[in-house]
Amino acid sequence: MTERVDGRAPDDLRPLTITPHYMKHAEGSVLIEMGDTHVICTVSVEDRIPPFLHGKKQGWITAEYAMLPRSTHTRVPRETRGVKGRTQEIQRLIGRALRGVFDLKKLGERTFWIDCDVISADGGTRTASISGAYVAVLHAIATLQAKGSIKEDPRLDAIAAISVGIVDGTPCLDLCYSEDSSAEVDMNIVMTGSGKFVEVQGTAEGHPFTSEQMDQMLALAKKGIEEITAAQNTASPG
Repeated sequence: MTERVDGRAPDDLRPLTITPHYMKHAEGSVLIEMGDTHVICTVSVEDRIPPFLHGKKQGWITAEYAMLPRSTHTRVPRETRGVKGRTQEIQRLIGRALRGVFDLKKLGERTFWIDCDVISADGGTRTASISGAYVAVLHAIATLQAKGSIKEDPRLDAIAAISVGIVDGTPCLDLCYSEDSSAEVDMNIVMTGSGKFVEVQGTAEGHPFTSEQMDQMLALAKKGIEEITAAQNTASPG
């Protein structure tokens, strides 16, 4: 392939920064920056649960996702008349990913609302949201533990996500928007810190891809998620 647009090697992440305590009033919050993709992830805790959980003595983790109108080159209209299909898909993905790595019974009968607001979009907004949301939830749990509201650590594993794809015939890690929009294959991978897969979303935009190329992309994703997990650990409480 020709050189990537930002000069990275095929297996390089974009510069990654996770800043905790970004929002003053939230129980947990971070700003996650992956290159020019920036997402504010906040967690609000409510002492109530959805009706379908009544009597099950467990908590719930759910998510909402939105892009600020000028997070992209042209204005994105606010979804005031109901969220679109893409937004619903991403919200469900974030909630599903986070619920997979926490013991919901140890959360108590309360709901953790995750809000992921994209303030700058350059590809990989859903994957950055998952990686940032995990750290924000840890900070919210630490807030409740300090108050004595949560007694046991509900963490089962870590969770992070990254995009991979085939650009100009070469498997690449962490696609920016210009790469994503022209990639022959685009995939989003969600993995636990122990290396288990939670979600694999992949589509051939041009030619179908081989099992060998799939293995190469999964190996790239594993490398990238290990690096993200290390950054999450640095930004986590304690």
